[in-house]
Amino acid sequence: MDAKNIQKLPELSGADYIAQLRKFTELKIYRKVGKGILSAISEDSADYGNLLSGAKKAVRHGYKVYILPNPKGVRSADYIFERKGVYKMFDLKTITGTGSIGTRLKESIGQTNRVFLNLGTTYPTNRIAAEIKQYFETNSEALEVLVAVGKKLVSVERNYVIKRTFFKEF
Repeated sequence: MDAKNIQKLPELSGADYIAQLRKFTELKIYRKVGKGILSAISEDSADYGNLLSGAKKAVRHGYKVYILPNPKGVRSADYIFERKGVYKMFDLKTITGTGSIGTRLKESIGQTNRVFLNLGTTYPTNRIAAEIKQYFETNSEALEVLVAVGKKLVSVERNYVIKRTFFKEF
């Protein structure tokens, strides 16, 4: 297994998927770059600052974070998060301006079925909820959107979004 096999990970499911994620975290391509953060990319990468910032937020909430390699010409996820033996692969979407969260979420379709939404700006909660709901409605493969806002980290899973009380609870 090498770094290019990362693009095949979303095609797997169940125990095979988890086993491959675990194997991928055991590759000798990572170096420790912070407490609980291992990276397969260097500081020279254009995305490094955003990826490290997001990783630090996830670590504060109990995850061990692997920043994945980004092979040229391959659309792939950015992270593997591990907590209590559970491995999940996420695509990072950092929101810093007033651009559409929904547009950024749609960009991750085909990369992975989980998105880590790192909000670096203020957004109305009802707008965030509406765009996440729309993302789940447009992407039948989507499983989870992990939203980091301030010091909070909120996991929004598909089964939560379909509840009638979603907007009120979110």
